[in-house]
Amino acid sequence: MTIGNYFGAVENWVRLQDEYECTYCVVDLHAMTRPYEPEELRASTRDMFVSLLAAGLDPDRCTVFVQSTVPEHTELCWVLVALASLGDLSRMTQFKEKSGNLEGVADDDSPEGEFVSSGLLFYPVLQAADILAHRAHYVPVGQDQAQHLELSRGLARRFNTRFGEVFPEPETLVTQVPKVLSTADPTKKMSKSLGEKHYIGLFEEEDSVRQKIRSAVTDSGDTPDGEVSPGIDNLLTLLKACGRADVAERMLADYMGGTLRYVDLKGEAADALVELTSSMRARRDEILRQETDLDGRIFDMAAKARSMASETLALVREKAGFTIRR
Repeated sequence: MTIGNYFGAVENWVRLQDEYECTYCVVDLHAMTRPYEPEELRASTRDMFVSLLAAGLDPDRCTVFVQSTVPEHTELCWVLVALASLGDLSRMTQFKEKSGNLEGVADDDSPEGEFVSSGLLFYPVLQAADILAHRAHYVPVGQDQAQHLELSRGLARRFNTRFGEVFPEPETLVTQVPKVLSTADPTKKMSKSLGEKHYIGLFEEEDSVRQKIRSAVTDSGDTPDGEVSPGIDNLLTLLKACGRADVAERMLADYMGGTLRYVDLKGEAADALVELTSSMRARRDEILRQETDLDGRIFDMAAKARSMASETLALVREKAGFTIRR
């Protein structure tokens, strides 16, 4: 998990668990659309589960589970696939982008030696199943996922119209969250896919965090007078996201007045981030000390999620005409 993931999504999820009945899912099935090693996937899944708890998701106040431990999601996915048109799926922006850029293991049917998983086409249908299995009313997503949520709404509507009312049409829950950009290239969103220098991990060690902030791009040289360069604005955003809005305002005033020393801004940003990552590492380490049976904990949470999803699937099976026990 990067600080971009945390500030852009997870921190908001933590707040929402005090306002709504929330369900959060570690999407290991989605990860299968790219070539992977099984043990790495298993380890990454456990790590993300622990990371979400360390970041503040509380199993006593919300449901946190691993996607593959709740098979109702994949059953519902197939029902929804049958209701989704090829046109619906092929128009998905992320499918077009990912299938066009994906380079993976050799495909016997592809002379170019590139493997494009058909899972990329059905990816948003599984996303819809993740949402609809729990009959969610709201989904906290960014603008990049708005198209996928609209597909979820459309599939819910299509099922309800054809077979009878089961699903609410989920709404986007829009909240103000900071957009964190790469410190190495502040014209791009922070992402692990860009390479190690482009992201800061939420549990990253102090020396590494400070090095990345020291080397952060500041002025690009083409910023119009009276405007803040993307690099400076990104560092100010990080300060505010870390709860140091007063420092950010002072630094902004210095920048506009032409007196800001970039070394001071980077020092403040580094201090704020180190405080955050250090506290997150301590919380993660404490969870790992306490959880002597992590897999057991994961399956305990799966039981809670399955009880919710199974109620939905019972309705779906009956409405859709499947054989049911009388």
